[in-house]
Amino acid sequence: MTENIELTHQQERAFQPQKLSAPRDFIIPKTIADTEDETPLILEIGAGKGKHALSFALQNPDKHLIAIERTRNKFEAFSKLARSQQLRNLDAIHADAIAWTVHAIKPNSLAKIFILYPNPEQHNPNQQWLNMPFFEFLLSRLQVDGEVILVTNIEAYMNDAERQATKVWCLPSVRYRVPKDSQRTHFEVKYLARQEVCWELSIRKPKWYKTRFDHWQPSTPDIKK
Repeated sequence: MTENIELTHQQERAFQPQKLSAPRDFIIPKTIADTEDETPLILEIGAGKGKHALSFALQNPDKHLIAIERTRNKFEAFSKLARSQQLRNLDAIHADAIAWTVHAIKPNSLAKIFILYPNPEQHNPNQQWLNMPFFEFLLSRLQVDGEVILVTNIEAYMNDAERQATKVWCLPSVRYRVPKDSQRTHFEVKYLARQEVCWELSIRKPKWYKTRFDHWQPSTPDIKK
């Protein structure tokens, strides 16, 4: 990691990836490790029971989706459906998303990152993704013109995220209202059925963007064949 790099953003707290151990039984799928594969790589953090992941993979056979879920019961439901559908362009991962991303994803390799309906503690702003030092590392894994999609039904969360994107991360972003007929996740279906407003923030990474981790990589792990 370069210490004297001129950073694009205003985040002073530095994430420390070297202190994170790899998840238990950690193996990288071969499709991710293949440097010659030019299929766009997409990451979904917090996939739940996989409603969005399964739909996205089915509708986008030209893209490869890595969908991570930490909670065991949700992941087991997701994994069962993923196995039954046998989608070759989907990897369902049971792990902590931060540790897994640090050890599995190469710099400048992701075309898009989905963070759909995270569930932060309202009184703990440090649990909001754009407040985390890890968000800088996540940006380093994103390709030029890559996109982060954050969606929430909590307007205060969206207001903070939009402000952080501009003032702290110095990134262009666009905010949308989610269409009332959208059905990407179980949460989205439930919230919209209750007539709640759901918000989406699209954040893009410009060509000139610099982070501390643009060339940081972990040691070479095992690869799942």
